[in-house]
Amino acid sequence: MPLHPQIEAITASMPSRSFAEMGVDAARRAHAAGAAARPKGPDMADVTEVVIGGCEVTRLRPNNADGSAVVFFHGGGWVIGSRLTHDGPCRHLAAKSAATVFNVEYRLAPEHPFPAAHDDAVEVTSALLSGADDSIDASRLAVAGDSAGGNLAVVAALALRHEPATPAALLLIYPAVDATMSTSSYLEFADGPVLTAREMVWFYDAYAQGIDPRDQRLSPAWATTLDGLPPTLVITASHDVLRDEGEEFARAMADAGCDASASRHLGVTHGFFGWSHAAEPSRTAMTLAAGWLSETLS
Repeated sequence: MPLHPQIEAITASMPSRSFAEMGVDAARRAHAAGAAARPKGPDMADVTEVVIGGCEVTRLRPNNADGSAVVFFHGGGWVIGSRLTHDGPCRHLAAKSAATVFNVEYRLAPEHPFPAAHDDAVEVTSALLSGADDSIDASRLAVAGDSAGGNLAVVAALALRHEPATPAALLLIYPAVDATMSTSSYLEFADGPVLTAREMVWFYDAYAQGIDPRDQRLSPAWATTLDGLPPTLVITASHDVLRDEGEEFARAMADAGCDASASRHLGVTHGFFGWSHAAEPSRTAMTLAAGWLSETLS
């Protein structure tokens, strides 16, 4: 299956050098520069910098805010990325879903290795569920993220699933949920496009630093049980090393009795969810995600 022409044009314009070859500082700069070149995204009714659960957070309240909320963890292999790199997608998600989005700045590896990002995700989510922001209805809070951020969304939900207050929904965008890196899509797309198996090894080496790859705080796919997780939508990309583990995780959740489904988007690569400004498949996925959130959090 070929890439969608608009996706192919975007990937062709990307630097050919791998993040794993750049080193941490250069990779962060390159990733940030790529994000900064994209349009800002929709205007919000209010944008406020707050501290929640010990983390800096950008609260994006759309003009049509209905009281629902999403805590969003950005991707970047736990090593690169920031609130700024994901400001655009978070704005689109807020505007289309009517949910206030909390875009989180969690600690990055290798300076802060596992379980720092895991702990930050749990603390921020727990604080919001406990009423840290009285502008939202905490009972209508979803947890979301892309790639490594999808991992953090899942592990936060797993850690909190038996607490009195739990997330109302999980939105996982090509999540990294299995550090064993053993699914077939790792072989099929080992050399990309966009994300390579080598880069995933680099990311896991920086973040996990020798932790058992089957530790459920790192690899939720290896959790003993998945019961108690909220309704979940997993969005995957057809041309992505992480495709199979995301879809297998959705099936495992469904087998455990959870309301979970996966939606594979064809002709697209890792990262496509953030390209609404330039690619129709990205806009389709954003509309799907926002509509699902709106319905699930109603």
